[in-house]
Amino acid sequence: MKYTRLIIYIYLFFLISACSKETNYYGKILSQDELSNISIFNKDELLRKFGNPSYIDPIENKYFYYSEVSEKINIFNSKTNYSYLFVFKLDENNKILEKKVYDLLNADEIAIIEEETENEVVKRGLIQKIFGGVGNARLPTN
Repeated sequence: MKYTRLIIYIYLFFLISACSKETNYYGKILSQDELSNISIFNKDELLRKFGNPSYIDPIENKYFYYSEVSEKINIFNSKTNYSYLFVFKLDENNKILEKKVYDLLNADEIAIIEEETENEVVKRGLIQKIFGGVGNARLPTN
């Protein structure tokens, strides 16, 4: 009899906990107004409106902001409301040159760049590939 009550309590606990709705926020939390109106012209405005970026590319001076909202209705059912990546490219005077918004839910719209980094290893000869520093290395002269 007492095992039956325990089983009923466990069943009720899982039934109640499975019906709870949970909203998860990742990255920068943005309102609908911020999503639709991105009129920022310099770094100070960008940091004031969006805060610190998720990532900064120091080579190309780009600021990346990630934002996602998802809902978990139960263990088996979850959905992502929106998922965006904002990229701001700045010049040496901290003016925004370029703004891009990528909707990560529509990944088909994102173009893949075909640029490649030049590979210096392929240009070296077989001996240089095998032994590394052997080849056109010059010794320092005083």
